[in-house]
Amino acid sequence: MEQQFLLMNTFSFPILSTAIFLPLVGAVLLFFIRNETAIKATAFITGLINLVISFILFSGFNPETHNYQFGEFIPWIPSYNIHYVLGIDGITIFLILLTTLLTPICVLCSWTAIKERVKEFMFCLLIMECAMIGVFCALDFILFYIFWEAMLIPMYLLIAIWGGPQRDYASIKFFIYTLFGSVFLLVAIIAVYLVTGSFSIPNAMFRDYSMNFQIWVFLAFAIAFAIKVPMFPFHTWLPAAHTEAPTAGSVFLASVLLKMGTYGFLRFCLPITPKASEFFAPLIIVLSLIGIIYGGYVCLSQTDMKKLIAYSSVAHMGFVTLGIFSLTLFGFQGALLQMLNHGVTTGALFLCVGIIYERTHSRQIYDNAGLGKIMPIYVGFFGLFSISSFAFPGTNNFIGELYVLLGIFKNHKIAGLFAIPGAVLAAAYMLRLLKQIVWGREDKREIADMNIREVIYLIPLCILVFWMGLFPRPFVFTIEKTLSYLHSQLNFILR
Repeated sequence: MEQQFLLMNTFSFPILSTAIFLPLVGAVLLFFIRNETAIKATAFITGLINLVISFILFSGFNPETHNYQFGEFIPWIPSYNIHYVLGIDGITIFLILLTTLLTPICVLCSWTAIKERVKEFMFCLLIMECAMIGVFCALDFILFYIFWEAMLIPMYLLIAIWGGPQRDYASIKFFIYTLFGSVFLLVAIIAVYLVTGSFSIPNAMFRDYSMNFQIWVFLAFAIAFAIKVPMFPFHTWLPAAHTEAPTAGSVFLASVLLKMGTYGFLRFCLPITPKASEFFAPLIIVLSLIGIIYGGYVCLSQTDMKKLIAYSSVAHMGFVTLGIFSLTLFGFQGALLQMLNHGVTTGALFLCVGIIYERTHSRQIYDNAGLGKIMPIYVGFFGLFSISSFAFPGTNNFIGELYVLLGIFKNHKIAGLFAIPGAVLAAAYMLRLLKQIVWGREDKREIADMNIREVIYLIPLCILVFWMGLFPRPFVFTIEKTLSYLHSQLNFILR
């Protein structure tokens, strides 16, 4: 029954399973290697091979259909209708590409920053990649939940072992919050199974559930995903986790893990509980607007670069949930584009903070002020990602925010007006940060500018900022069919 939603795999090998489990194979290989450089090289090569596989996946992706592609179906526990089912569509293809791009980048940015337990650190990075890709590919609830939970342990370890001075507090808070949300996710999955008799995700979509059932299941899903986003008021774990995590952990956390929540809203809440989504949309929009404005104001008072970027994620992800619950096609497209844009730009900003922290051993804005003359290459990259972060025209975030605003103004004009100050606040706090870092004070210290390794791992993100900002059509075209189908099905049910 599940196979009717899957299109045949166009390759002669299970490409999705390969993309998921290749990092796991690489992680196991690390235990047979003693040399530290060889360990780093193995992790990097594994990530690079998986990036190539994701490009192959993209080359065979057909944007003209909304069905799940590269399907894999293996009976797992047939007596309970639990199966190993994989497939991707326009919602997930770029999220997989983003994940595989960031993995080798995270290895490179940790090359000299991580000096203790290098093998274990690289192991955690590869296990994280395995779990994150699995979440985006799984089309069975139990398989999805296994991958969802598998992300928690390596991220907890990255913060708890290689984090900053407050790592114990940050890691435990992160784990408790996300585990709490996972309990609600499991409750929602069980409720859907009891009604449908299947753990198939596609089979659970667009069915005629009662309104009472939809409301309770939506609330369970929404709590789990709101914590992961994180939405206001579930955001308090995020600044601590970002601030204490090593650079690679912050990049994965901001660029991919936060997207699990908004992915959940798109994949589960809208198609499984459409009437409840419409019912709760005003509440989610209000919470999104609070997050946008609150996040912006808090950023204005930050003196720690990493904490400022962490709070900016609360505001940026508020635009994503705003687009999703506008329940418009423009809103859906803008939300998905912003998920990608935030992953590129905020991940790059965390990499920039990591670069300067290795040199000055401080994340305080004042301690790193006035780098314009002594680190011109660095401030060039930092300036680009900063103006991209507040959606300067011609950069990637501008397109995403434009689509979100078009969507929210279509159905909720007052909400759109309240979103505008959030965009202005983003410009205020990012320009303040950029001014301090470039021209803040006369600095006569001798600090080495970026080396070739650091330039290499920032260049792909730099290219994406301009590509998505100036030529967004290939990205919109790839996601358009899937999101149009979701929008049309929602309109059919809700009209």
